[in-house]
Amino acid sequence: METFDQYQNIGGFFMRSKKLQPSLEAAIMAALALVIDLLPSIKLGPWISISFAMVPVFLVSFRWGVKYGMLSGFLWSLLQVITGDAYFLHWYQFIIEYFIAFTCIGFAGIFSSSILNSFNNGEKGRGLSIAVFAMFIGTITRYIWHFYAGIVFWGEYAPEGMGVWMYSFIVNGGSGFGSFVFCAIVLGAILSISSRLLTANNQYSYNE
Repeated sequence: METFDQYQNIGGFFMRSKKLQPSLEAAIMAALALVIDLLPSIKLGPWISISFAMVPVFLVSFRWGVKYGMLSGFLWSLLQVITGDAYFLHWYQFIIEYFIAFTCIGFAGIFSSSILNSFNNGEKGRGLSIAVFAMFIGTITRYIWHFYAGIVFWGEYAPEGMGVWMYSFIVNGGSGFGSFVFCAIVLGAILSISSRLLTANNQYSYNE
């Protein structure tokens, strides 16, 4: 009986470890995203910045699904606030452009199961195609919030004669599209070389 209880305790420990793994990965990848975001980015103007910092959050989203992808994005925004990397004009704009926008990157995880199944079945081309589309969805859902905030809060920075809608579209559309392309190139290259980053130690989906 004692031996059985010991095995039961060991089994419970491993089950808890399995459940803890995606949360730990979400936190680690959020920290990595912050580090990448602090590196010099491609500047196409005063407000248009292109970076591949979303790649770690996308990777968590693909491995573990929407919930943990959104958790990673939220933790990234929280780390930005803690480290003083956040810039805001109003508390409402602050919530929208950090906590909400960055959390929405995790929506890329909607396609987690399809991506994992494709790579597990050896269909790398299909898996990469779905991954790129998933990154596009994650980027769009993030930058829609930046676009909205640009109209409501950043309109005074629009050049004379340019409408705030067009200004926000150019700034956030340029940043969003450029970052999407950059992320697609970087993560696409990584997955082409080592698709095990998606499947290693991940034998079940958390796509909830």
